[in-house]
Amino acid sequence: MSVIKEGDIVARKSYSRDLFFKVLSVFRGDDGKVYANLKGLDIRLYASALVDDLEKIDAKEIASYWTNTLRKNAEVMDRVMRRRIEERALRLKRCTDGNCMMGRSADKKEDKKGDNVEGFDVPGSVLHLDGDKDYLELCMTTYRNLSIPAYGYAISEKEQPKRVQELLEKHYPDILVLTGHDGLKKGVKDFTDIENYHNTKYFIESVKIARSFEKSRDDLVIFAGACQSCYEAILSSGANFASSPKRVLIHAFDPVFVVEKIAYTSIHDPIAIREIISSTITGFDGIGGVETRGKHRLGVPKTEF
Repeated sequence: MSVIKEGDIVARKSYSRDLFFKVLSVFRGDDGKVYANLKGLDIRLYASALVDDLEKIDAKEIASYWTNTLRKNAEVMDRVMRRRIEERALRLKRCTDGNCMMGRSADKKEDKKGDNVEGFDVPGSVLHLDGDKDYLELCMTTYRNLSIPAYGYAISEKEQPKRVQELLEKHYPDILVLTGHDGLKKGVKDFTDIENYHNTKYFIESVKIARSFEKSRDDLVIFAGACQSCYEAILSSGANFASSPKRVLIHAFDPVFVVEKIAYTSIHDPIAIREIISSTITGFDGIGGVETRGKHRLGVPKTEF
């Protein structure tokens, strides 16, 4: 059997190799057995396991895993871009024919003038605090690919409440994302007690501080939480969207696809919750929220300079 060491990619045999993990450290427990601390490759999960339960994954299988993961991500992005094109055409017509202002209808002369006007996008901006540097880099790359202006900081969940206000004051974003890792402590049965979660209390504290900075859920849209986070408590603290309604694991890209829908939905339009959650990889088991308005503005005309 291959020796398991820090940096290896492994799977748990007792879980039928359901997920791939990166080994963060190897240590000997109080029982004398050797354990490893693990981090999901693309699922926001920390775990520990007996080294004897781990199987090292070879490079070929790792490459195949990432190819499949990125393919699924690309499929979601393709649907996003097709949706944007359709919505943009309708909104450009609405704005150039006068209907986006106070419900007025333009006369035929004005409508003709607007027929060939080219618009430009002003999407909502994002401040993303992530407890995991690797996941943050994945998210920032996806923001760039989706043309979403974003500022990202790798800050541990425990430190996020100490940093969130200064970063809000620095960037004044439209959307705030607070995520990283979380999970229920082993053996707990009370899912309503936030002390039974590893990091939920830090997400709640950060949301409360952000809400003292901006009270309106329309002016500052907040997504907070990670795998198995106490969904109801995070929403009650002031977040628009949170994880995890059924205490399931969430995908590293889930916050990004929630943010994309917010950033590119018109300020005139509320976002259907079913529509925004259906755009995520995990779906309603992992993500939920409250009614929220979009943050996108369409500008006309686009300058040639």
